[in-house]
Amino acid sequence: MTSSAEPESIPESISGGHLVAKALKAEGVDTIFTLCGGHIIDIYDGCVDEGIAVIDVRHEQVAAHAADGYARITGKPGCAVVTAGPGTTDAVTGVANAFRAESPMLLIGGQGALSQHKMGSLQDLPHVDMMTPITKFAANVPHTARIADMVSMAFREANAGAPGPSFLEIPRDVLDAKVPVSTARVPEAGHYRASTRSVGDPADIEKLADLLVHAKKPAILLGSQVWTTRATDSAADLVRTLNIPAYMNGAGRGTLPPGDPHHFQLSRRYAFDNADVIVIVGTPFDFRMGYGRRLSANATVVQIDLDYRTVGKNRDIDLGIVGDADLVLSSVAQAASGREDNGAMGRKVWLEELQAVEEKARQKRAEHLLSEDMPIHPYRLVSEINDFLTEDSIYIGDGGDVVTFSGQVVQPKSPGHWMDPGPLGTLGVGIPFVLAAKLARPDKEVVALFGDGAFSLTGWDFETLVRYDLPFVGIVGNNSSMNQIRYGQAAKYGLERERVGNTLGDVRYDQFAKMLGGYGEEVRDPKDIGPALRRARESGKPSLINVWIDPDVYAPGTMNQTMYK
Repeated sequence: MTSSAEPESIPESISGGHLVAKALKAEGVDTIFTLCGGHIIDIYDGCVDEGIAVIDVRHEQVAAHAADGYARITGKPGCAVVTAGPGTTDAVTGVANAFRAESPMLLIGGQGALSQHKMGSLQDLPHVDMMTPITKFAANVPHTARIADMVSMAFREANAGAPGPSFLEIPRDVLDAKVPVSTARVPEAGHYRASTRSVGDPADIEKLADLLVHAKKPAILLGSQVWTTRATDSAADLVRTLNIPAYMNGAGRGTLPPGDPHHFQLSRRYAFDNADVIVIVGTPFDFRMGYGRRLSANATVVQIDLDYRTVGKNRDIDLGIVGDADLVLSSVAQAASGREDNGAMGRKVWLEELQAVEEKARQKRAEHLLSEDMPIHPYRLVSEINDFLTEDSIYIGDGGDVVTFSGQVVQPKSPGHWMDPGPLGTLGVGIPFVLAAKLARPDKEVVALFGDGAFSLTGWDFETLVRYDLPFVGIVGNNSSMNQIRYGQAAKYGLERERVGNTLGDVRYDQFAKMLGGYGEEVRDPKDIGPALRRARESGKPSLINVWIDPDVYAPGTMNQTMYK
């Protein structure tokens, strides 16, 4: 006699990799950067189902840098997925760079099975211990049902306050296992993170408005957090309304377009020596600021930052505001708007004084910008690049001495159109940043300047750009040297020891580009730079213009060894 009872229904189940993908989707992640490994392939399977693009690269450092770059371009966290052991250790540099640059990203690393814990499984390393000092959050996922929950936890930490990277290690058996959907918490998009944007203390907003209204010679530095918080409009409104000269660094470059009467670049030292009120927005007092010593001791100094630990670090300040730059700057402008006299007219003389300093500096280097010398003067190269940029050109700098030259000359014409590694000074970010920028903003032109040493670190992923058909205009400033270090060695040990450990071969990077299916040209005459750049643009391919520059000319910052002071 057969039973009339129906067989029990099998509970709907889901694998760990698919839980990862669902959690990424809830966060708005549409692309992951990865190099394949057996520990992580179930994540790929989940990403295919969720419509998340899987971009495979040739080195895990590139994957991590690309996730960092993607976050900078989009304002959303980037994500890299790498295998265990050397896959994760290869990504350490990219994570460390994002940590110092305050870039929100999630690195997911594989791990040997929990059932093989401490048995010596393939590629087993203490990843969490290694990642903890260079992330805002690092954890092991102990159970499949916890995966999506812990991904959301990692994103909360990455986005809180000053953003930064998070790391999750997922053992292979945890990732591959399936659990009933009913036992797994899958956070719903928009329902598991609170806004952490803060305007700071209202009394301090009023105090800053008073300081600026009554300042005779104010100056403001707009740092990377201006772009992080998308404070471009608020910053521009404040400086234009109150007639304040603005200087920009890091990702803050482009906040004001070149030619704006409040856009200053070459007179910063003079302004910081003579200003009565200096406002530093979203930039720590690190080596780039001489640890705060480059600000006049007589000035009233105000610091605005997302991270309370940065405010007043290395230098005393008169007023510190912990908050979102967009909210703070717009609130200060509003607080100053009701004043009968906001002091704007009285500051006209101060701006004219700074314009005169700017013009003197421009005239001092004018001959180098137009130099006909061969090998090519680096100033001539970066001047040609600056002239080549359009309002839609995202500029990426990856190198030492040659990029130091570009920082004095190249001016992005729009907000969010400047990318450099940030305060860690990591070489090799260029190709990964190009990859991220072209994937995130295919409508934009990407122009990248590499030192020949910097390009060599991650240059093989030029092939990835060819494979994914991501055209960009690349320029290698080639002096066959690690010139920033070479100068320091010559100064310290003498010319007879200037070339120890810093001299490279005369590599034809234009031929390298052609070999991999891209566009390449070699340039030795300065008059050929502009036409070569235009041909690279018109090629519609990833390109490298190999420009031979004078190895015996150094940037002022290099000669001053500014980075070490």
